[in-house]
Amino acid sequence: MNGWASADAMGSQTGRTFLVTGANSGLGFETARALARSGAEVVLACRNQQKGDEALSRIRAESSEAKVSLLPLDLADLRSVREAATRFASEHELLDGLVNNAGLMALPFTKTEDGFEMQIGTNHLGHFALTGLLLPSLEKAKAPRVVTVTSLYHKRGKVDLSDLFFEKRRYDKWVAYAQSKLANLLFAFELQRRASKKKLALLSLGAHPGYSATELQGKGPKAEGSSFLEGVMKIANAVMAQSQERGALPQLRALTDAAAQGGEFYGPSGFQEVWGDAVRVQAVAAAHDEAVARGLWERSIELTKVDFGGL
Repeated sequence: MNGWASADAMGSQTGRTFLVTGANSGLGFETARALARSGAEVVLACRNQQKGDEALSRIRAESSEAKVSLLPLDLADLRSVREAATRFASEHELLDGLVNNAGLMALPFTKTEDGFEMQIGTNHLGHFALTGLLLPSLEKAKAPRVVTVTSLYHKRGKVDLSDLFFEKRRYDKWVAYAQSKLANLLFAFELQRRASKKKLALLSLGAHPGYSATELQGKGPKAEGSSFLEGVMKIANAVMAQSQERGALPQLRALTDAAAQGGEFYGPSGFQEVWGDAVRVQAVAAAHDEAVARGLWERSIELTKVDFGGL
C-alpha cells in the first residue's frame, strides 16, 4: 500500500463540504487548510472565536477564493454541540465529511458543563453527540464519511463502563486520556457496523497522527501550572515530532481517498507509527471489542440524549 507523502495526493475536492472540529490550530487547522486549498468548502468548528477568526484569516491569506467559515462549537458543552449542529443544518444543504479532530490530553481532573470527566466528555461524548446530530446532513451526501481522530495512546486504553468519569477509582490524567482515545476508535468502528447493517452509504474510519508537533502536548502542563513540563514538551516536539502538515495526512487520507473503506484505520508508516507517510494501520484488539463498543454506544446515548435516529 503506497503511502501519502503530502496532501496533494487527495486531488481536487471542489464541490464538497467538510466540517473539522478543533480547526483553529494544530492538526485541525492543517486539515482545514489542505481541504480549502483543494477547492472544498470547509467549516471550521472552534471553541475560541478569536483563534477561529485568526485561522480563517490565515487560510484566506493563502487564497482569496477559499470557501471557509467559522462555526462556534464547545464540545465540553452539549448545549453548544446542539446549537452548532442546528446552525450547520440551517446554513448548509448537506455534509460530505465530518472530521472529529478536536481533543484534550492529560489534563488535571475537571468536568464538562454537563458534569462529565473532561477528557472523555470532550474527546468522545462531545463528538458522539455532534456526529449523531449531524447524521441527517451526512445522509444527504452521496458518499458521506466520518473520520474520528485518536492517538497512539489508544493502545494503552481501557474503557471502564462502570466508572467512565473516575467517580470510584483514583483519577490519573494519562489513564483518562487513554480511555478517551480508545473510546474514539470503539465509536468509529461501531458506527461503521451500524451504518453497514442499515445499508447506509456512510463510511466511518479512524486515524491517528503519530507524534506530531502541535499545541496539544503543552495544554496539560499549562493547565497544571508547570512551566517546566511545558518546556520539556516544547523541546520534545522540536526534536522528535513530525510536522503538523505530516500529522494531518492520515485523517486527510481517511476522509478523501477513494479507495478507503469503512472501518479502516490510518496512521504513519514509520517505526511504531510515530512518523511517516499516511497508510492503513491496525488498531489494538480492544478497539474491535464489539461488546464493549455496544455498551459504550448505549451509555453514550444515555448520557448525551442523542440516539442517531435509532441507528
